[in-house]
Amino acid sequence: MVRGIQIASGDNVATLLSACARGDEILIVGQGAETRLPAREAIPEGHKIALRPIPEGGKVVKFSTSIGRALLPIEPGAWVHLHNLASEYDARSQTFDLESGAPTDTRYR
Repeated sequence: MVRGIQIASGDNVATLLSACARGDEILIVGQGAETRLPAREAIPEGHKIALRPIPEGGKVVKFSTSIGRALLPIEPGAWVHLHNLASEYDARSQTFDLESGAPTDTRYR
């Protein structure tokens, strides 16, 4: 079974400890109540999964701290990453390639 860890009880995302496929049951452990939820999509190891609904513009909370805002509504079990999260710490985060994290707004000659 794939596990995810919730760092603080108030976090609305958890970090996956291994990759998952769509439909996999995820066991969430850590500071919140131990729970299970199905993955809505494939999610890479080390990436975030939503634990609760996060409305468009809502804060994404990890480490008891807002790390960004949802660009669109995010359902429980969804992958939370560059495609649906705007970072509060890096204004360029929306220009990064979803898979590699490389910036796409810089042209090299």
